[in-house]
Amino acid sequence: MKYKLGEICDIVSGSTPKTSVSEYWDGDVKWITPAEISDDSYIIEDSVRHITELGVQKTGLSSFPKGTVILSSRAPIGKVAIAGCEMYCNQGFKNLICSDVIDNRYLYWFLKGNTEYLNSLGRGATFKEISKQIVSSIEITVPDHEEQMTAVEALEKVARVIRLRKQQLAALDDLIKARFVEMFGSGEYPQVPVSDLVEKKVSTAKKDFSPDDTIKYIDISSIDNKRNLMTGYTEYVLSEAPSRAQQHIVKGDILISTVRPNLRNVAITAYEDDNLVASSGFCILRAKKCLPSYLLAIACSNEFTDAMAKVVTGANYPAIKDSDVMRYKVSLPPIELQNEFERFTKQVDKSKVVVQKALDEAQVLFDSLMQQYFG
Repeated sequence: MKYKLGEICDIVSGSTPKTSVSEYWDGDVKWITPAEISDDSYIIEDSVRHITELGVQKTGLSSFPKGTVILSSRAPIGKVAIAGCEMYCNQGFKNLICSDVIDNRYLYWFLKGNTEYLNSLGRGATFKEISKQIVSSIEITVPDHEEQMTAVEALEKVARVIRLRKQQLAALDDLIKARFVEMFGSGEYPQVPVSDLVEKKVSTAKKDFSPDDTIKYIDISSIDNKRNLMTGYTEYVLSEAPSRAQQHIVKGDILISTVRPNLRNVAITAYEDDNLVASSGFCILRAKKCLPSYLLAIACSNEFTDAMAKVVTGANYPAIKDSDVMRYKVSLPPIELQNEFERFTKQVDKSKVVVQKALDEAQVLFDSLMQQYFG
C-alpha cells in the first residue's frame, strides 16, 4: 500500500541549547548534529557533543527512541542514519519514529535512495530546508513485512561488501602514506620550498587556444578526493567555457584545490591530451626536480593539508594562494629513493585497481537493487 510518511511515522525535530550557558553543555545526554552523519552512517550509537538534563529542560527538547530513522533536513538535506539508542538533536533534523506498518531499516534505505528527490523538496532563500509538513507528505509504497525484510537483507549484504571494499582502498592509501613517512620522514634530507621542485609558472601560455577550440575542462567535481584520482572532465567550446577555466595542464601535473572546503581534493593529471584546461581554483604543480609521484604524495599528506588550512584567507572566498603552496618546505631525497617509492606505489596501485573494480561491480548491483525495490 502507499502511505504518506506522516501517516505511518511520528516526526520529531530538535533545537540547540544556548551555547553561552555552560550549564547546558558537557553533560551525559547525547545530542546529534547533521555534520556527524556521513554517507556511510547506519547505526549511530553516540554523538560528538553532549548536553545536560538542565539543557534539555530549559530548551524544551523531545528525545527520540532507539530505532528512530534520523533524517537531516538542512545543511545538508538527506543524510540518514538509525538511532542506536535514545538521543536528542539540533534543529537540522526531521526524525521519523516508525509505526508497526514499516520497518525502520526499510525506511532508511528508501530515504537513502532518494537523496536527490529530498533535495528537490527543499525550500528557502538563504539555504534549503525540508519542513515537517513536507516530510509528512512524502509518499512511500510499503509492501508486507516479509518483502520489506527481503529488501533490507539484500541491500545490507551488498552495502557490507561496498564498505569492505572502501576500507580496503583506504588501507592501501594508508600503506602508501606510511611508506612515504618511513622513507622520507626522518629529516635527514635537505629541506627546500616546493618552488625549488617545480616549474615556476603553469598557465595557458603553454598552449594557444582559439575561441572555437573544444577543451576538456577539469574542476572540483572532476576530482575524487578519497582516491586522489581524476574521474572525468566536461567538454566545452572555449568561448562558452566557464570564465574560471584558465590553466592549461598536461599529464603528470599535480592539481591542488585552493578553496578551503576542498583542500584535500588533490589529483595527478591522468590524461594525455593537449586540450586539458583546469579551473583557476587549483594550484598546478609541474614537477621539474623530483618525480610527479613524490610531489603527489607530499600534496596528499596530512601535514601539507594541515599547514595549508592554517594560511587560508578571505571571508567571501576562503582559499589559499599559490604562493602558500610554493613556500611550503619539503624533503628532497635522492632520485634513486624517489624511484624506489614510485615502484612501491605502482605495485600498490595495481592492488587498488583490483579492489576498485570489485567496488564498482558491487555499486552497480546495489544501485540495481535500489531501483528494483524503490523505483
